[in-house]
Amino acid sequence: MKKRVLVNDRMQRGYAYWRTEPVGRNFAPGFSPELTPQEMLRLGVFGGKYMTDCREEFPRSWFTHAKLCAERHDGRLNCFAVNASQSLQVWRRNGWIRPQDPRGWFQWYCRYYMGRRTADDVRQIRRWRAIARHVAAIRKHCEPGDLDCRRRQRQAVLHWAYDSRKI
Repeated sequence: MKKRVLVNDRMQRGYAYWRTEPVGRNFAPGFSPELTPQEMLRLGVFGGKYMTDCREEFPRSWFTHAKLCAERHDGRLNCFAVNASQSLQVWRRNGWIRPQDPRGWFQWYCRYYMGRRTADDVRQIRRWRAIARHVAAIRKHCEPGDLDCRRRQRQAVLHWAYDSRKI
């Protein structure tokens, strides 16, 4: 069941990790993302710029119909057609990036979904839970199903695997 993964892409060379859990299963208690990484990529997240150079690490099916743009970030590719991302520099400056996942939370989530477990899981799951306050704000200020209400905030929570189309 254990599988060793060796990563060689633009942001990591020679990084290896183990997948020890079944794909999409055995998540930590209280960690229940509403979207899989594949669903997120198909809906449009991170302006399409995310994961354009690391396809070898993940299932090919994730990239079928994914909204990607290798050249640049394009907010029009996002599900809500707005930019809701902060730059990687902002993430680094705030201490949100760890060397094992240089692309941040979504990279961590993709690897977690595939079965990797690390000491950073507790921190990342705590960050995921903190996004629930934005879900609450959408519920408070928007009529159910009004996808034009708070589009940027809806896109932002989508980046964290909350399905903001259902709020």
